[in-house]
Amino acid sequence: MTNIVSVGRFATMTHLSVKTLRHYHHVGLLEPAEIDSRTGYRYYTLEQLPTAQLIRRLRDLRMPVADVRAVLVADNPTARDSLISAHMDHLETELVKTQAAVNSLRALLDSPAGPQPVHRRAESSFSALAITEDTLDPADIEAWWHGALAELRRATADHGLLVTGPAGGLYDECLFQHEPGAATVFIPVTTPLDVGRIKPLTIPAAEVAVTTYQGPHTDIDLAYAQLGSFVAEHELAVGWQLREHYHHDHSHTSDHTRWRTEIAWPIIDSPAE
Repeated sequence: MTNIVSVGRFATMTHLSVKTLRHYHHVGLLEPAEIDSRTGYRYYTLEQLPTAQLIRRLRDLRMPVADVRAVLVADNPTARDSLISAHMDHLETELVKTQAAVNSLRALLDSPAGPQPVHRRAESSFSALAITEDTLDPADIEAWWHGALAELRRATADHGLLVTGPAGGLYDECLFQHEPGAATVFIPVTTPLDVGRIKPLTIPAAEVAVTTYQGPHTDIDLAYAQLGSFVAEHELAVGWQLREHYHHDHSHTSDHTRWRTEIAWPIIDSPAE
């Protein structure tokens, strides 16, 4: 009884195409046990079946070839399982993001958002505790925002500070264009203090165009579109930083449909020609 089978038979047994097996040979992922020097025909052993079955499942889970190779050459089961577990965690994170995107698209198609009311108001200056990052990569902004806001809230509680308004943020416009820029999160307080990276900050007075958005942050671009449209239609000059005020966020409730964010853009009336 032979232990060697042709590439075609091996493809049948593993549900991997001959073309795929040829590719795996070229990238060094699954090399044939024998190659006919005259015809170049590939042959595999039955002992290679478990490896092929593992490769197919890892690739079905979109694990990169380099990571699959690392799994195959892992020194021990613990190292192998750690690599697989890390990839599964990555997939679960991507699944959550995909589901959020699907829900967002369905909501947009099923119930197109009506125009968000935009109005102008004058904001007075106020004192705040703040954390600022001068050059923030847009890819890191969500994690930075969560960490900085939590740190500010702990500081206000630990030091018994009187909070005078909702937490907020200042963001360079370039961040929304996926370019690095400065970002600040703050909490208004009566007596700001200096603790580590937490610094006192005076939020300057400004005339702003403002709108309110309620819902998950994945769809907040809809409100930004309305705010930007108002600015463009009224031919207003704007400052380089946008303001957000978090009246109701993840710290208040896990129900993201109840999150309420106010978006304000400092404006200057364009001079008449």
